[in-house]
Amino acid sequence: MMIARQRTRREVGGLIAATAAMIAAPAVLRAQGAARVVVIGGGFGGASCARALRQADGRLDVTLVEANKTFTSCPLSNEVIAGLRDISAQQFGYDRVASEGVRVILQAATAIDAPGHKVTLADGATLSYDRLVLAPGIEIDFTALQGYDEAASAVMPHAYKAGEQTLLLRRQIEAMPDGGTVAIAVPANPSRCPPAPYERASLIAHYLKTHKPKSKVLILDAKDTFSQQKLFEQAWQQLYDGMIERIPLSQGGRVTAVDVATRAVVTEFGNYNPDVANIIPPQKAGRIAALAGAADRTGWCPIDASSFASKLVPDIHVIGDACLGGGIPKSAGAAQAQGKVCAAVIARDLTGRPSEPPPLTGICYSIVAPDYAFSLAGVYQPKGDIFTEVEGGRTSPVDAPRTTRATEAEAATAWFKALTHDAFG
Repeated sequence: MMIARQRTRREVGGLIAATAAMIAAPAVLRAQGAARVVVIGGGFGGASCARALRQADGRLDVTLVEANKTFTSCPLSNEVIAGLRDISAQQFGYDRVASEGVRVILQAATAIDAPGHKVTLADGATLSYDRLVLAPGIEIDFTALQGYDEAASAVMPHAYKAGEQTLLLRRQIEAMPDGGTVAIAVPANPSRCPPAPYERASLIAHYLKTHKPKSKVLILDAKDTFSQQKLFEQAWQQLYDGMIERIPLSQGGRVTAVDVATRAVVTEFGNYNPDVANIIPPQKAGRIAALAGAADRTGWCPIDASSFASKLVPDIHVIGDACLGGGIPKSAGAAQAQGKVCAAVIARDLTGRPSEPPPLTGICYSIVAPDYAFSLAGVYQPKGDIFTEVEGGRTSPVDAPRTTRATEAEAATAWFKALTHDAFG
């Protein structure tokens, strides 16, 4: 990796001024007649796509629309819950993205006029586009679980969109008495980052082992099997023997309802009253996808996997967690890879050049203790409307020594730095 030279104070000042000018009055920097691409959503997929569009063709008029000034990353946020990481280490802005020629608008997109190729913003202004990229991430489906609505999440946090919910769950665990129980309700797939709930259980167990050793973690699971199950179960036995109990679907683990008043978690085979309830409900594509008409009855967005073009709305592409991707996981690494490939497809398509999208590659890490992690790498090839996994991927071996697990924990931190630098600079 190339190391940039240290900037002088004058250069830094110039960069800040240029960035401020780009955000405040970008229109003067635009070439007339340039193709207009609007990207909605400034997460790993959207920010990476916007940057890649400008890099692919500097003549493109690229606008990134994002409701929040600061992006808070989900990857590694389980370390925040476990008290191993500060939330500020998860937060990133858009100054570097703007300095590269992307117009950044820090507002919510409230409507899409697909036939008219227009996006309406929260202040009533509209943006015209030739191509629109939707990267809205997930929305918590507050209609999917009886008794669990947005108000309930203030008592039983989902912590599946990083930020205040992450800190709320951390505070609840810190306040729990020794000997208490933390219950994690895990939804069925499709769901954001399928290994994340089990990583969360592991790191919460690490905190409890250190600070509240009489406590335990209960996983109430709507699935019988899950990604990297053998590796997680091996780690639990080695590190947290007896502290983590998992009840799978076939044994009545699926949560069907909650009662906030009594703090009860209801399953098909019985009720539980944990001291802390982390309820992760089913999810769907971010709201703007439905407003654009790009989401189907599943709540997700069907696409042509070779171009990420919506199967439902012309001139709209969908990337990241919001799309129905088949074998490719809903993860930050996958979203970033999709953003780059989608940008290349759009840039070539707008200039009339044919494109052959490459396979997508991605890796994700599961951290089960500060010095213990494992990884899963995949290679995915477009096949019709979905991606299928092809040869070339790998997962950490079950029989790897502890030194390898420690090395992968270090690699996880380096991976996160590279991932965030690639998206936000």
